[in-house]
Amino acid sequence: MEIIFATHNPNKTKEIKSQLGSNFSVKSLSEIGFTDEIQETETTLIGNAFLKVRAIYKATGKNCFADDTGLEVEVLDGAPGVYSARYAGEACNPEDNIDKLLNALKEKSNRKAQFRTVVALILDGKEYSFEGVCKGEILEQRRGKEGFGYDPIFKPNGYDRSFAQMTIEEKTEISHRGLAVKKLVEFLLN
Repeated sequence: MEIIFATHNPNKTKEIKSQLGSNFSVKSLSEIGFTDEIQETETTLIGNAFLKVRAIYKATGKNCFADDTGLEVEVLDGAPGVYSARYAGEACNPEDNIDKLLNALKEKSNRKAQFRTVVALILDGKEYSFEGVCKGEILEQRRGKEGFGYDPIFKPNGYDRSFAQMTIEEKTEISHRGLAVKKLVEFLLN
């Protein structure tokens, strides 16, 4: 089955393709030549996921899915949350976001956090959603070189390594996106 993943992010695409395997032909927006900018204007993860998937479905008429992910830090009342990708401003990069978050937590002892992903799917014109959550904590400094985004400072519960110190297979097994996509795959295969 061919399905479009509504992202230009090559790291996300790599993770998803490794998880979906040979049952699906996953195409990213770059791979289908979709270059329009989809503004994430919703205030919730599920809202942004559906905004993206509806835009792609409207443009292509093909089965597609999109995700939106947020890092939710308990002591910051769930921030950066839906604004995780642009936490340090519109023109920021992942390093800027990490620096801002570490600075915000400098004097805090509670470092509990969770990554939450919502996957929105349009399959044969019908809408579905799936959610995955990975609980953990924010480290005081970066650890590891793998992954992307906040991975160097997020340590999942039950592990002594950050996401950035894990292989893609290890991370996918326990990550928020991995768990949400696992639900997506189970749904698509049944």
